Amino acid sequence: MSSPASDVVVHPAWLPASAFALFDGRLVAVPEGSDADPVVETLRREVSRAGAKIVAPGEASVVFTIDGERSQREGFTISRDGSRIVVTAANGRGLLDGFFHLVSHREAAFTPGTGIEGTFTPAVPIRMLDHWDNIDVHPVMGQVERGYAGGSLFYDDGDLRWDLSRLDDYARLLASSGVNHVSINNVNVHRTETTLLTERLGWVGRIADKFRPWGITTHLAVNFSAPLVLGDLDTSDPLDPAVQDWWKSTAERVYAAIPDFGGFVVKADSEGQPGPFAYNRTHADGANLLARAVAPFGGIVHWRCFVYNHKQDWRDRSTDRARAAFDHFTPLDGQFDDNVIIQVKYGPLDFQVREPVSPLIAAMPNTRVAIELQVTEEYSGQQKHVYNLAEQWREIFDFDPWGSGGARLWQIAAGQAEGGRTGSIVAVANTGDDPFWTGHPLAQFNLYAFGRMAWDPTASPAALLDEWIALTFGADPTAVGETVRALLAGSRDLYESYTAPLGVCFMVNPGHHYGPSIDGYEYSPWGTYHFADRDGIGVDRTRATGTGYSGQYHEPWATRFETLADCPDDLLLFFHHVPWSHVLHDGTTVAQHIYDTHFAGAERAAELPGLWGELQPLADDGALDEALFTRVAALLDEQARCAAEWRDQLTTYVWRHSGIPDAQGRPLY
Repeated sequence: MSSPASDVVVHPAWLPASAFALFDGRLVAVPEGSDADPVVETLRREVSRAGAKIVAPGEASVVFTIDGERSQREGFTISRDGSRIVVTAANGRGLLDGFFHLVSHREAAFTPGTGIEGTFTPAVPIRMLDHWDNIDVHPVMGQVERGYAGGSLFYDDGDLRWDLSRLDDYARLLASSGVNHVSINNVNVHRTETTLLTERLGWVGRIADKFRPWGITTHLAVNFSAPLVLGDLDTSDPLDPAVQDWWKSTAERVYAAIPDFGGFVVKADSEGQPGPFAYNRTHADGANLLARAVAPFGGIVHWRCFVYNHKQDWRDRSTDRARAAFDHFTPLDGQFDDNVIIQVKYGPLDFQVREPVSPLIAAMPNTRVAIELQVTEEYSGQQKHVYNLAEQWREIFDFDPWGSGGARLWQIAAGQAEGGRTGSIVAVANTGDDPFWTGHPLAQFNLYAFGRMAWDPTASPAALLDEWIALTFGADPTAVGETVRALLAGSRDLYESYTAPLGVCFMVNPGHHYGPSIDGYEYSPWGTYHFADRDGIGVDRTRATGTGYSGQYHEPWATRFETLADCPDDLLLFFHHVPWSHVLHDGTTVAQHIYDTHFAGAERAAELPGLWGELQPLADDGALDEALFTRVAALLDEQARCAAEWRDQLTTYVWRHSGIPDAQGRPLY
């Protein structure tokens, strides 16, 4: 194992000591812990850590109690018995959730009529973070693929971390926000990660031991060809009895070591990862193979639908990456076993700032579906730019696939759509061994908001932001709170304003995906095109003249996206190829829109360092953490620099291709 980590001061994120003032000196009743439910003992430690004294129920002003007959196995109920607060749940995790609910609403806890009372139940039972951590340092992707917050919390250059104590704090953060499942390795499973199933299974057990006391279940990403890589077999054919036996015996070993193991996450037939297509089998065949291996133990298989041709000819405009997941998976609806959840990225391409909601999510009524989000900001500034992901998720969750005012997208994952089945809400994690957890201290909000919105997908981003600010910076953080709110509120729209416009995707540097490269992916095999030329820009995805992708939606969206008159401007170039002079609904041309938004966006980004700089006196006198202040200041400088780079490259590109000058006379080089 690796040597001990260096002694670094780890930021408490949204759980500083000040957040627990509600419990300081208070008399609290908590049940006795047990081996069967270790989370109860965790709750006892948290109550004591908060400064409360554990007493008998008759003496307490806050009572936590387990009701084994409770119909809801998840969630909690808060009620009042005179001046006493009573938190009731079916188990320790429910009580712990109730405890953190009181912490996050501490100002209302002892004030009747503030709405703190009630029964609180999560929308979906599985609220999961996928960590894309490598055991070995990958020569291109590093220790954590698409990780922008330092190294892995689990692994250190080929070994398990010698000191896993930081996982105690990490599990605490996740549990406090509502997360209850984690997958601990990269979905692009390299050979070393494959051995987590066998010779390194003990590592998985040690990590699971850290998450278990917080009610968090551990999962692994697995390689579909593991029987070939690890076993003595010469095939991974899912219908081969020897392959089935291999997975069955492997699952038995995993569950013997970790009885509460959650299951497998699989990326197959995607971007070079092996899968059932090699044997002319379907993805249902592949998913069911693994599902049947873990089913006797209550395990789940999350089968990712990110399957497309990544060796496309850029000249072929009939092949459309956006179509791929729908085309591959909809014929299989109803063929997946009950413990398979198909995991669908929120958009049809790849975590872009602006793309339509994937039609696949609403096209599998007989299959359990997970909505996959990305908390790590691969295409939204990589935790160097301020970006409020909750604002984006609010739009995604609220999408009405049938346009009828009925079920929203989140309700499909929650099994609340007509005839639907319960799935999960999953996100790619944004954490690492950085002292601030997320690289950019303000990106902690996105991690917090994911857990809260996975629990309650109707939550208001503005309310969650206020909640997070109060927890992180104190109950009355007047100057700091106002500044942080000003930076984060509307930051998604700000970032979009100076980057890829009107639903265009992938105008980023190939490989690392940071910063502008307008044609960087234009002639690549990845299917990531915008087809700009002197006459216009955009991808024709209509049924009439294009790839037909618009037809994958239910009405009225199929027609709305199909027609120029009805297509929303912010998705115009995703669905249509139009002239630079095409007039948008607000009366501006495509070219002028790009000029206006990019100049305005860069100008606004240039103001951010000064806004934050006004807090310098608070950092000088210790009212604001100096290291946090310095880190945010440096990153806002980088955001301003990068926004100007985006502005210059985009406006110059449009001017040189279109020949249309800026109506405001600004320099276009």
